[in-house]
Amino acid sequence: MATPQIEVVESRRQRDEFAAFPWKVYEGDRYWVPSLFWDRQRFLDPKHNPFFEHSDVRLFIARQGGEVVGTVAGIVNHNHNAFHNEKTGHFGLFEVYDDPDVARALLDAASDYVKGLGMDTVVGPMNMSTNDECGLLIDGFDSPPVAMMTYNPRYYESMITDYGFEKVMDLYAYLIDTNIYGPQAENLPHKIVQGAEKLLQDGVVTVRKAQMSSFEDELVRAKAVYNSAWGRNWGFVPMTDPEIEHLAHGLKHLIDPDMVLFAEHDGRPVGIAVALPDVNEALLRVYPRPGGFLRFLYDGARFLWAKRTRPRLFRLLIMGVIEEYRNRGIDGVFYVEVAKAALAKGYRQSEMSWILENNVMMNRIIKRLGGHVYKTYRVYGKSLT
Repeated sequence: MATPQIEVVESRRQRDEFAAFPWKVYEGDRYWVPSLFWDRQRFLDPKHNPFFEHSDVRLFIARQGGEVVGTVAGIVNHNHNAFHNEKTGHFGLFEVYDDPDVARALLDAASDYVKGLGMDTVVGPMNMSTNDECGLLIDGFDSPPVAMMTYNPRYYESMITDYGFEKVMDLYAYLIDTNIYGPQAENLPHKIVQGAEKLLQDGVVTVRKAQMSSFEDELVRAKAVYNSAWGRNWGFVPMTDPEIEHLAHGLKHLIDPDMVLFAEHDGRPVGIAVALPDVNEALLRVYPRPGGFLRFLYDGARFLWAKRTRPRLFRLLIMGVIEEYRNRGIDGVFYVEVAKAALAKGYRQSEMSWILENNVMMNRIIKRLGGHVYKTYRVYGKSLT
């Protein structure tokens, strides 16, 4: 094969090629869930994605014979480095045919870019940060990913490790058959149910459903909890106001307010739980092939289908309590109330993801709830010094 030529994405045409390339890599893969193409375009566009406001990002395309054969992004998230006092760059959006030479050239490009900006370590994959899709799937290739989780060919792992990357952290996805809880969630572990009932009876902390009529105010409350409750977690980066608004408005049409809960003390938000229908289940049923104007018609059809289709699975995307209110049973109330709402709506399964491998307490609780790890995602790192 000819030596791959690496080019920097500078034009809209190149950005569209970058966005469309995964359709070639995953052609015929029944478990890959294509993104909405217009959504991927906006994600890569600095004019629409607020992540670019505080980060340096360079997109690279690999070509052979004029054809795109791989993509990668080099990323320096200045908010990450300020928060963790690091000089860490990231690589992400890594897609490539099964060609080690092309993979090496792409990883060279991303590594050289972040090193040129003064970074001493490169970590990934991150698309673009831990607040987005992250981690490489290394186990659990026998089912599609759920919403906002990654998927990739098996051969990516050897490409990354052969380049010299080593494991930094594993992220777990747990699967739970919600039918084990009974019609009214009466079969949840007794200790969790008892703690939840006691908390609600005491009345010190109240738990309520999200109010979609006050969506902007709810966003303010959600941000206050999110940037406090997750502050000590590995890889956490506080989200800016524009980032939270961007993410929330992108999910607004999919949110079920019965499965988004706030815990409050004297009107102050102290905990939040967000469960989302697995939109990927619906999107997978309408598989588009991007090409010209037709792909936008496909996107519209897929989006409408996803909104109107009740999937069998939901993802518990966020669940956190600020530190001073932990160990009071708030998490138990979240588990009980989300389970009741899900069972009433006919959900059969739940994915709880992603969970850090070193989050001992959370891993223990999910196992008590009947969950088992069915997918593992890995984040890698490599010194640049």
